[in-house]
Amino acid sequence: MTTFQVNDVVQLTDTKGRMYRIVLKPGDEFHTHRGHIKHDQVIGMPDGSVITSSNNNKYLAFKPLLLDQVLSMKRGAAVIYPKDSATILVEADIFPGAIVVEAGAGSGGLSLFLLRAVGDRGRLISCEVREDFAKIARNNIESIYGSEPQNWQLNTTDFNTAVSNLETGSVDRVVLDMLAPWDCLHQANRILKPGGVIAIYVATTTQLSRTVETLRILGTWAEPRSQETLVRLWHVEGLSVRPEHRMSGHTGFIVTARRLAHGAEGFSLKRKPAPGAYGEDWNPPEIQNP
Repeated sequence: MTTFQVNDVVQLTDTKGRMYRIVLKPGDEFHTHRGHIKHDQVIGMPDGSVITSSNNNKYLAFKPLLLDQVLSMKRGAAVIYPKDSATILVEADIFPGAIVVEAGAGSGGLSLFLLRAVGDRGRLISCEVREDFAKIARNNIESIYGSEPQNWQLNTTDFNTAVSNLETGSVDRVVLDMLAPWDCLHQANRILKPGGVIAIYVATTTQLSRTVETLRILGTWAEPRSQETLVRLWHVEGLSVRPEHRMSGHTGFIVTARRLAHGAEGFSLKRKPAPGAYGEDWNPPEIQNP
């Protein structure tokens, strides 16, 4: 049975759903207008206990989930929300033991999910061009793991430079979260194993269009798959069953594609483009070799 120990992070939730985060210290107390809770009465209690304050108000006490930690951690760059991280993990088929290259690391939110997915036998190589963001990402990850994970490497440089020394076909998965991912597709193509997956997170429709069309033009990728993830909670109370008024809507687009075998010539799926989709106003991306 898992019990709360000294220095554990505990998430307290009151009867109105408000959450509070405390770090257990002997002799300390947690105070709100609804009374106080002594840390000593939480230490030694099992995870999932109900704690009563001095004013007889009840709190649920749990160790925070990883998604709770990601949403509450310090940010430099905006984090990829857990709903999108979950889609990336599934669509890119991140598996235990995989070698994954990620750029950019931002605040380390997606990095945490990738590290958990690849496990101790896997390896995550993260790239972040901004030193201030890289510092925040390192601090966030070390705060959860206690120290820098042995299977994690953080490079404070751009993707193309960071992977230049990697052997051809030595990486299982590539994950890109940046303004111009199309500039990294040549190197991603080189380091990915045949059959490997690239997952690209972009925020705007113009980025989405250029990313997908560039993948098609390169001809070394299977037909890209584009999507977004929307999450809507539901209110369920007796006969009152309805969608919540607020939802987690658009945050970004996720593009995935698989690396073809060396020498294989890609082809586009047979489809009927909308009239004018490739008319005179459409300019295909310019592809330049590095």
